[in-house]
Amino acid sequence: MNIWEFSALLTRRLRVWAGFSMALGALWARRESGFRQGMGMQFAGWGLINALIAFFGGWSTRRRRQLPDSTDPQVQRAEAESLRRLLWINTGLDIFYVLGGWLLARTRGAEDARWRGHGWGIIVQGGFLFFFDLIHASILPSPKKEVAEVSGEAQLS
Repeated sequence: MNIWEFSALLTRRLRVWAGFSMALGALWARRESGFRQGMGMQFAGWGLINALIAFFGGWSTRRRRQLPDSTDPQVQRAEAESLRRLLWINTGLDIFYVLGGWLLARTRGAEDARWRGHGWGIIVQGGFLFFFDLIHASILPSPKKEVAEVSGEAQLS
């Protein structure tokens, strides 16, 4: 699987999670009160943001994939490293989202079920994204450096 296929797969998976989050969030936010309403609002909001990230990520991948040098191994390596770095940064940020949700649930949520729902909604969404980013950063394929024969000697290209 090349970087463009991996990126498209990543985008599709994020789009599925976004759709699930928005649908469940809309259901809970409209039909419930208290805890589920707070969670529903977070699910809907995070789902919308994830849908936008998936849309623009897919658009960017399609655009870059059409460049004349998109099959060049060096371009593939650079794209893979850039995506891997982004996923690792996001994994670190996801920890802060979970901690922020926990803090919200423990402070404002201590007395108010809706705020507790907001906190737990952030915990669930941030926790999912933590594992999503961690797993994808870990399994992202690294294009191998190809060996080329130049004047009888093997060199890395």
